[in-house]
Amino acid sequence: MHTLVRDNYHCGVCLRRVSLFEVTLRKKSKFIFVATVIVAVLAGLAIHANMQVHATAAENARKLSGDELIPNPIGVVNHAITIHRPPPDVWPWLAQMGSGRAGWYSYDFIDNGGHRSTERILPEFQDIAVGSVFPALPGARDVFVVAQYEPERSLVLCWRLPDGHYQTTWAFVLEQRQPGQTRLVVRGRVASGYRPYGLPQWAALLLGRAAHFIMQRKQLLSIRERAETGIP
Repeated sequence: MHTLVRDNYHCGVCLRRVSLFEVTLRKKSKFIFVATVIVAVLAGLAIHANMQVHATAAENARKLSGDELIPNPIGVVNHAITIHRPPPDVWPWLAQMGSGRAGWYSYDFIDNGGHRSTERILPEFQDIAVGSVFPALPGARDVFVVAQYEPERSLVLCWRLPDGHYQTTWAFVLEQRQPGQTRLVVRGRVASGYRPYGLPQWAALLLGRAAHFIMQRKQLLSIRERAETGIP
């Protein structure tokens, strides 16, 4: 009798353990499935976002205006977008960029003091020169500065150190490959010593690349929308 009771007890314990194992396994399987779906969706969104402003291999490889200012960069990022307007219709949107000017056409709560980037051409900001300041943030006086420009063809902005060396360059190049169409190619280059906010250089490059992509994508899409809408 005792043996039978003991055997039944052990069987009950085993069944409970099997049941708990099955429940745990089902929960883990469900978690893995949900996590896989989330990762797949995020990956799809990231790929789609990248393709919207994807620079071709040829665009990545070729020399652009301003490259000579930082001949040996430690980091380079390239983005591009096709705009269905000729360069003369796109250039004014570039010439007026800057916080406190027309804005950066990106996430205004980050780089324009919460003020909405303009949706029209502002004549008072169309005349630029080498040395003109396009403030990166409200109140900035030395970033970004016009290093080079050729109206309707290229605009190179920069951040220079007190000793005169270029820390970063940001080139906007307009090419008309077909009538009535502009290919806007944008390139950022970073020189050695890049440590904003005291970050280690490797961390600054890693975080900077991700942040730049987010802001640059929004900017290019907004410029295209404004130029193609043609608001005077």
